[in-house]
Amino acid sequence: MRQIIILDANAILRYIIDDIPEQADIVETALQNEEVLLLPEVVAEVVYVLSKYYNLPHAKVSEHLERFFVDAGCDSDTLVNAVKTFGSKNLDFVDCVLYEYSKQQNYIILTFDDKLKRLIKA
Repeated sequence: MRQIIILDANAILRYIIDDIPEQADIVETALQNEEVLLLPEVVAEVVYVLSKYYNLPHAKVSEHLERFFVDAGCDSDTLVNAVKTFGSKNLDFVDCVLYEYSKQQNYIILTFDDKLKRLIKA
């Protein structure tokens, strides 16, 4: 049985930022040779670190993650579209994920967040 690699936030950040080349290379090898699973919770942490620690604007965070998703072979429309929404809206990443779920059948988002409610209704 083939194992699935789950990348944590540090692994994704090392790959995107390439500040520790040896670690970025290990992640690249995993992306090229293994089946990789990206969890929304981990991506949310990456978004937080890039936004708050590295002070990158939403659009730049989105660009980095969109490129990473291509390299990782990410096939989660929810994650990919949430990152795109994050890049173009002034919303928290988790709200962008919730918005993507709201577009799917059988999901209703109960929220008191006015920005998120407006986006869902639009």
